[in-house]
Amino acid sequence: MPLYKLEEFDPNYRETFAGADVKSLELYTEGGVLVGSIADALVDHDGRFRYLVVSTNLDSINKKILLPIGLSRINYPAKRVYVDGLSKQQVEHLPEYHEHLAVDEDYEERVRNVFRPQTGDVSYDREKYSYQQEPALYNLNDQYHQTFRLYEERLIANKQRVKTGEVAVGKHIETETKRVTVPVKRERVVIERVPQTAGDTIVDPKEVQFQGGEVARIELYEETPEIRKQAFVREEVRVKKVIEQETVEAQDTIRREELDIDTAGNTTLTQE
Repeated sequence: MPLYKLEEFDPNYRETFAGADVKSLELYTEGGVLVGSIADALVDHDGRFRYLVVSTNLDSINKKILLPIGLSRINYPAKRVYVDGLSKQQVEHLPEYHEHLAVDEDYEERVRNVFRPQTGDVSYDREKYSYQQEPALYNLNDQYHQTFRLYEERLIANKQRVKTGEVAVGKHIETETKRVTVPVKRERVVIERVPQTAGDTIVDPKEVQFQGGEVARIELYEETPEIRKQAFVREEVRVKKVIEQETVEAQDTIRREELDIDTAGNTTLTQE
């Protein structure tokens, strides 16, 4: 079964584990002895942890080894990984791991043989081997108090007020020529001369007074138009904003993690 480095399998694995990074943890024995640090992790095609890559520093032995995940207890809050015993002899017998090493069935068998009970008489068929056959090496079970987080994605709807445009209201002046008519009056003098045709009228000499010069004065008046401009309110323009509300629907594909439980043999499983 092919194995993958953690970042090769999931480039965003830190987000998957809510920011926790197993590669930043140190490895201790349950008794509190520093054994080394976690350099990487190997997962199978389903993303299940199978090995921790450990940079050992145990009694002057410095090399990278593979530690089956079932032998460890990860404590993210304490930033530590605990192993229930990892002796100097086991480290010496474990094959050294290199970055570009292809981990095949032969390599894994060499690792498993170091951790298998030496008195065991169980044999395994390499061609039909599965990790479920050795839960002590590969299962993260209750005896190590492992806690897994199952994640799911949810759609979060939020609103943000953004400017989509603006309306500017202004005025401009238009000109046009208007005509207005005003009736005006003008006075003039009409002189009417009436000849006497009914015969001569005899006038008393005492009434006749011949004189020259001005004998009458009449004042003449006329109306002149007075044109001026006056401003009036033609109409009022009111500008205001109204808020319109609508419901926007969006959809996306979200993911949810479900728990896979593999059992082997005569196993009684109770879920709470």
